[in-house]
Amino acid sequence: MGYSLHYYDLVLVCIAASLGLGFLVGYATRVPLEVSVIGLGLISIAFIAHALFVNGPVDQPADLTEEVDVEEVPKVLSPVDSPE
Repeated sequence: MGYSLHYYDLVLVCIAASLGLGFLVGYATRVPLEVSVIGLGLISIAFIAHALFVNGPVDQPADLTEEVDVEEVPKVLSPVDSPE
């Protein structure tokens, strides 16, 4: 069973690369470190926003409207005791 890269794996790589590039640009050029990290940090925020809102982790928008019964939530995540 081989591992393949998925969309969210690539998003994580892009976030790390943009922040790392911000530090590299700030360290290796005359651009102030704060400016380069903030500038490329905004690009990483754009990657995050795209992953959450444009290509979200749901199959259909209708998935967001379905309510989940307390019985379907695992005990570890449930804020209330299960009826068992």
